[in-house]
Amino acid sequence: MINIVLFQPEIPQNTGNIIRTAMAIGGRLHLIKPLGFSLEEKSLLRASMDYIKEVEIIQYDSYEDFLIKNPNITIYYVTRYANKSYSEYDLSDPSEDYYFMFGRESSGIPHDILREHKDHLMRIPMAINARSLNLSNSVSIVVYEALRQQDFYGLSTFETIKGEEFLEEENKK
Repeated sequence: MINIVLFQPEIPQNTGNIIRTAMAIGGRLHLIKPLGFSLEEKSLLRASMDYIKEVEIIQYDSYEDFLIKNPNITIYYVTRYANKSYSEYDLSDPSEDYYFMFGRESSGIPHDILREHKDHLMRIPMAINARSLNLSNSVSIVVYEALRQQDFYGLSTFETIKGEEFLEEENKK
């Protein structure tokens, strides 16, 4: 399962969009406090739509609390300070639990944490003068690479709500 871990997120709209992504991939969302908003905030609810009801969201009081409640896991830390691209990792086993941690919008993951886990840092390549990408976009890039490597295991690759032949059928009406 894909586990998206947000370290002290600050912007409710980003987290709302990430909730939508978590629902669309059948993933789980972990939020490490303090949060810069309430989960009842209108902008978060608007961005997450009604998907918030369908996503398992687990909150933790601190990074240490997260580690205690999730022992013996491998965490991939997404940061601009990594020397290895996210696409260089083998994320191909759909039976594995993958944890991808993303930092605060303003300052990322604390550098002390990054220094402790140098072997599990991943970077999203960017232009030389770019500092960062939008948080929700970064989450999508990384989790969809893992899903691509897993051949989108468990996900629909055709239209299931309106039907696989919707475009053809729509023209007949």
